[in-house]
Amino acid sequence: MSSVTSSSVSLPQGFIPVMLTPFLDSGEVDYEGLKALTDLYLDAGAAGLFANCLSSEMYELTVEERLAVTRTVVEHTAGRVPVVATGTFGGPIADQADFVKRIYDTGVQAVIVITGLLADEDETDEVFIQRAKELISLTDDIPLGFYECPVPYKRLINSDVLAELLPSNRIIYHKDTCLDLDEVVRRIAVADGYRFGLYDAYMVNAVASLNAGAAGLSCIQGNIYPELIVWICENYNNEDKQEEVKVLQQFFIDSMDIVHSAYPTIAKYCLQKRGFPISTYTRRDVGELTVDLQERADQLLDDVDRIQAELGIASVFKKTLEIPLK
Repeated sequence: MSSVTSSSVSLPQGFIPVMLTPFLDSGEVDYEGLKALTDLYLDAGAAGLFANCLSSEMYELTVEERLAVTRTVVEHTAGRVPVVATGTFGGPIADQADFVKRIYDTGVQAVIVITGLLADEDETDEVFIQRAKELISLTDDIPLGFYECPVPYKRLINSDVLAELLPSNRIIYHKDTCLDLDEVVRRIAVADGYRFGLYDAYMVNAVASLNAGAAGLSCIQGNIYPELIVWICENYNNEDKQEEVKVLQQFFIDSMDIVHSAYPTIAKYCLQKRGFPISTYTRRDVGELTVDLQERADQLLDDVDRIQAELGIASVFKKTLEIPLK
């Protein structure tokens, strides 16, 4: 593909879901299911897609599966929205740079760098910055993003570190997991003037982050109730809907615990219950989806139905009921 000048690339505002990977009950990647899931996110109103991430069980995919999953999403999306995908999985920086190029060649808009794989937990920010700059120098003009992934450990990129790396004009996406609104505000401030978007993963701060200037949300909740995430991105600052915004923000807070339980199995279970044909097969060991968790998930979905009815949001799942499970 032709190269782009990275400083001219940016991502749209809104919801960029961290995509699941559907599997067949045999354990193989369900590529037809992945295409259907891609359509589901887009029907819900996603502004972009984040493929090959932790929710995608990226560490449990083979190298070739990572490439094939990303390529399938890019090709099926067919330019309707931009796609980003993880491109670093540890090892020497030169090796990480090589895989960044391989992922970029699938057609993604930007390649995402796992912060905890550039420096070990006991290494300084200076070491991280030096390795990040090395990776940037070895990856041509490829647009990049950062992901404060909790695995292997969560390495936070504070505003001072971000300020060191933004002048490269190569960092356009940041999946923020700091859980600290004051720090989110500082990060957004140091990025002023750059083609950079902070997408908060922490739904407790969803409305506050959006009001502070976050570009959007990249949260796991979008794998259970994507319509509500899109609605909040579109209405957080609508003066006529502030009461509804407040109610929905409280719902996000109240449902934090259940959506993180046995995830992503519980998300696949919820999609299945909502009418989307997906197996609950999960390669990651995330604990058992117990009967109690299923009952709590069922209650969550009842609440989602009620809230969507109150807000006048049509369910996107009606469009996918007839898709056969391959």
